[in-house]
Amino acid sequence: MPVTDDLALLTDAALEAGKIATRYFRTTAHRWDKPGGQGPVTEADLEVDLMLRKELTAARAGYGWLSEETEDTPDRLQAEHVFIVDPIDGTRSFIEGSTTWAHSLAIARDGRVQAAVVYLPLRDKLYAAALGHGATLNDAPLTVSPRDQIEGATVLAARPNLDPSRWLNADVPPITRKFRSSLAYRMSLVGEGRFDAMMSLHPTWEWDVAAGSLIVEEAGGTVSDRTNQPPRFNNPTPRLSGMIAGGRFIHDALMSRLA
Repeated sequence: MPVTDDLALLTDAALEAGKIATRYFRTTAHRWDKPGGQGPVTEADLEVDLMLRKELTAARAGYGWLSEETEDTPDRLQAEHVFIVDPIDGTRSFIEGSTTWAHSLAIARDGRVQAAVVYLPLRDKLYAAALGHGATLNDAPLTVSPRDQIEGATVLAARPNLDPSRWLNADVPPITRKFRSSLAYRMSLVGEGRFDAMMSLHPTWEWDVAAGSLIVEEAGGTVSDRTNQPPRFNNPTPRLSGMIAGGRFIHDALMSRLA
């Protein structure tokens, strides 16, 4: 199946997901906390997940399925292709009435993402990428920031990432920290070139970063885990050792300073 056909499938599904989620936005939708401190979930998350699983797996028989809101099974490990989906990335923002939540959809083949969409319906922003075909925002080509000095670089990260204990000799890099709750949106903003890099130094779920990783790479950026290894997806335990993404210079400058 050509990656461009898979991208078209993801795009249509993301747009439909946006219609469902928007119906619940800023309403009294039921919400509850998942066990084990895994954060909140809402009716919207589950309805979007159900629709995506039904539509996507029907369109691609034989593709595996990995989603934040579906109980995981080992079946996906035998599949050459796998959908990696976060029905609503940034559920807390969704609950709070912010517009920075996103639908994050990806298809990986043999561990590498081939097609990806990150869609923010309330901001009318659809990021997309297909392996070897570049990345776009609402069909306009994307390029990462060309910044070549770490001083003053804008980096999307949660505050604990800048704790001195995480950096060689407690030397926190002289960056300007910014924040967005959705990891998928953070990575897409880096692909867009609006920020120089993003980092998440704690273990990171695959569904949070799979789509965004391809968007950054196809926009000319560099993506790795915190050990400087390229990410591989559809692992038995679907977690990565953090995520650092940005233009090559800023990515490498951050990596060289990590403890």
